[in-house]
Amino acid sequence: MDKFTKLTAVAAPLPMANVDTDKIIPAGFLKTIKRTGLGVHLFHALRYDNQGNERPDFVLNREPYRDAKIIIAHENFGCGSSREHAPWALLDFGIRCVIAPDFGDIFFNNCFKNGILPVRLPRVACDRLIEDAKLGGNARLTVDLERQVVVRPNGEEIRFEIDPFRKHLLLNGLDDIGQTLQHASAIAAYETRRRAEQPWAPAITAG
Repeated sequence: MDKFTKLTAVAAPLPMANVDTDKIIPAGFLKTIKRTGLGVHLFHALRYDNQGNERPDFVLNREPYRDAKIIIAHENFGCGSSREHAPWALLDFGIRCVIAPDFGDIFFNNCFKNGILPVRLPRVACDRLIEDAKLGGNARLTVDLERQVVVRPNGEEIRFEIDPFRKHLLLNGLDDIGQTLQHASAIAAYETRRRAEQPWAPAITAG
């Protein structure tokens, strides 16, 4: 998992509440277990018409937001069914940070496991950032995880809170597997000792 330290990028304004996981990635695209290739289907019903043509009025179909790495939305982003494909689709498109007043719990947790930083800010702060984002490519936002601030184009800093352990994981690029591998030497020592003490037991090997 890629580390998240400090991100300066174009932000896409998405002033919508209750953007559920089915809107983020429709159920018809959940047949794959790969984390790649889902970005083209991100917000499928919002991005494309019934013939598969791009809707020119949707933000991610316009410049400079095609290269956005941040999304700013309203309340309850990522609500609905639990599907890890939702953060996979965001990440595959290039999104590394979502800013909103609050999030669906499962989506919120899945973001951290996939290298996406979900930032909770009050609605009034999100609205200010949405107005900044509407200015386009010359109004980039900076999200500094180490300092826990979002920096507006005018230099104003907005502080956000984050669980210290989750912050540590993102700063160091550690997903669940990465956390386990941090203890690889201890695991190997245990297996060596176990084989000596219980030679009849089957060996446990990493996949």
